[in-house]
Amino acid sequence: MSLEGQRFYPGECASAQELLALAAEYHAAANTLTQLGRRGSAVSRAPFRLVAIHAVELYLNAYLLAAGHSATELRRLQHDFGLRIRLAQAGSLTLRKRTLAHLSSVSEKREYLTARYDPAPPALSELNRLAATLEEVGGKVTKLLSAKTS
Repeated sequence: MSLEGQRFYPGECASAQELLALAAEYHAAANTLTQLGRRGSAVSRAPFRLVAIHAVELYLNAYLLAAGHSATELRRLQHDFGLRIRLAQAGSLTLRKRTLAHLSSVSEKREYLTARYDPAPPALSELNRLAATLEEVGGKVTKLLSAKTS
């Protein structure tokens, strides 16, 4: 988006707490969408995948903003969880090895794009694993940011 030659990015001025609140809303939406998926229908699970992955990205962005990274720096990461995790680990965010491996796999397999556009996706993360990653990242980031504001 531009105005008089200047580029503006949605959410560029959002605080870490505002992103945390947005992530929590996407998290709640992902939990609701799990009920709408149909057994044996990968395409019916795509909305859950997309919203869950987006919620994880928002949680990580909220954490990284609170840790002092700029919105411009985060935007340059695109949807790369591997880079986000490395930056977060330099701070105080610690995640289980399985969660770290899963986030790297999500990036490598480009699951964010696949969930958005592919009606017959190849092998993706198991839904249980994606839900567990969302719960862990959401819980830990929320706890860390809540402690910072207290």
